[in-house]
Amino acid sequence: MTTKPQNVQAVSEPAFDAHHPPAAGLIDKCVHCGFCLPTCPTYALWGEEMDSPRGRLYLMKSGLEGRIGMTERFVGHFDACLGCMACVTACPSGVEYGPLIEDTRAQIERRFPRSAGERLFRKAIFMLVPYPRRMRLALLPAVLYRRIQPLLAQSGLLDRLPHRVRALARLAPPVSIRGLTARTPGRTPASGERRLTVGLLTGCVQRLVFSHVNEATIRVLAAEGCEVLAPPAQGCCGALAVHAGRAEEARAFARRTIEVFETSGVERVVVNAAGCGSSMKEYDRLLADDPQWAERARAFTAKVRDVTELLVELGPPRAVRRRMDLRVAYHDACHLAHAQGIRAEPRELLRQIPGVELVPFAEGELCCGSAGIYNLLEPEPARQLGKRKLHHITDARPDVIATGNPGCTLQLLSVAAEEGTPIRVVHPIELIDEAIRGQGRMPG
Repeated sequence: MTTKPQNVQAVSEPAFDAHHPPAAGLIDKCVHCGFCLPTCPTYALWGEEMDSPRGRLYLMKSGLEGRIGMTERFVGHFDACLGCMACVTACPSGVEYGPLIEDTRAQIERRFPRSAGERLFRKAIFMLVPYPRRMRLALLPAVLYRRIQPLLAQSGLLDRLPHRVRALARLAPPVSIRGLTARTPGRTPASGERRLTVGLLTGCVQRLVFSHVNEATIRVLAAEGCEVLAPPAQGCCGALAVHAGRAEEARAFARRTIEVFETSGVERVVVNAAGCGSSMKEYDRLLADDPQWAERARAFTAKVRDVTELLVELGPPRAVRRRMDLRVAYHDACHLAHAQGIRAEPRELLRQIPGVELVPFAEGELCCGSAGIYNLLEPEPARQLGKRKLHHITDARPDVIATGNPGCTLQLLSVAAEEGTPIRVVHPIELIDEAIRGQGRMPG
C-alpha cells in the first residue's frame, strides 16, 4: 500500500503547466505493486516512499491534479532520483518512467526558482562538459592534480573544501596530455572485405578522458570488417541535457548530431557510452513535435547501436581472440541494461575470449551512483552507492571490472581510490581489443 506524502494539499498554483507535463496515461499504469522498491537506489539508501519510483509517480499525479505545488520538498524528491531506469526493468505493468522523469525535470528547470549558487553550479557544468574544446582547457589542471592528489588527501586539505568541490576533486579523471590532445582519425578502413560502414560517436568525456576506448573501438570494428567514420564536426549528443531537464539544449544537440551523421552517409551509428546511446535512441521522441526534424530523427534513431550490440549483430567474429586468463566482473551500466535492454551482448562478447571468467556479484542491478552528473549534483548519496557497488564487486575478487559507460568508470575509479582498493576498470571493448592484438594483461 502506498504511503501518501503529508504535504499534499490544495495549492494556488499547481506544480505543472500545460507544456509537456508528465503524461497522466503513463502514470496511471502504475498499480503500486512495489516491485520497483528494491531496485531503486534512493529507496535502498533511505527507505522513504517518496524517494521510490511509485512515490515519485504519486507526486507527479498530485502535481497534475493540482494538489501540490512546485515546492522545494517536491523538487527535492526528483532531484534525488538517479534516473537509472532500474524500475522500468522491474515493473510488471510496463510503466515508462523515463519520459515521465524527463518531462518532470523539464518542468522543474523552467518553473522552480533555484538558489543563485545552485543555478551557477549547474550553468557551469553545462557551459563546460558538452563542449570538448572548453573541457580540454578545463581539464589541463587535472593532469597535475592527479600527481599530487595522494599528498592532498593525506594532508586533510580536501576534507575542508565545500562538499561539491570535494566531489569534483574525488572525481578528477585520469587525464593525460596524450589523451587531451588525441585526435580520432576521420576514416579507418575495414580489415579485409568491408561488411558495413559505421559512424562512431566520439563523445565529450570519452574523447578527452578515455580516448583509448575510442581507439580500441575503432580497431575492433575494423578488424571485424567495418569501415569506421568519425566525423570531426560532431559535438555533444545532448544526453546530459536530457537527463537534467534542459530540453531545448538537448534538442539543439540532437539536431546537430543527426545532421553530421546524415552527411557522412553511414549505415549505422555506433556508440560506446551507455548514456549517450540511450538518449540517441530516443531522438524520435525528443524531436517528435518538430515537423522539420521528426522524420529525420526516426530514421537516425533506427541506425543507432551500442558497440557491443553491433558486434553481436555482425555474427561470428572474424578476428581471432587470444587467450586471457582473467576473472572479469561485468558491471551493467544502467542506461545500457535498463534503458536499452542490452545485457546479454557484452557478456556474450567477453565469453568469446578464451580464458575469461565472468564473476557474478551481489546487487548487480543497483546503480553505482554515477548517473550522468548526479555524482556532482548529489555527491553524498552517489558516494554511498559507489562504495556499496565497489564492495560487492571486490567481494567477488575479480582481476578487472568491465563496464560500458565512462561515468561508471570514473565513479568506480573514484571510490576505489578513496578506499585504497587497486582495481582496473575498463570498457569491454578494451578487453576484446587486447585479445585480438594478443596484448591481454595478466592478473597482477
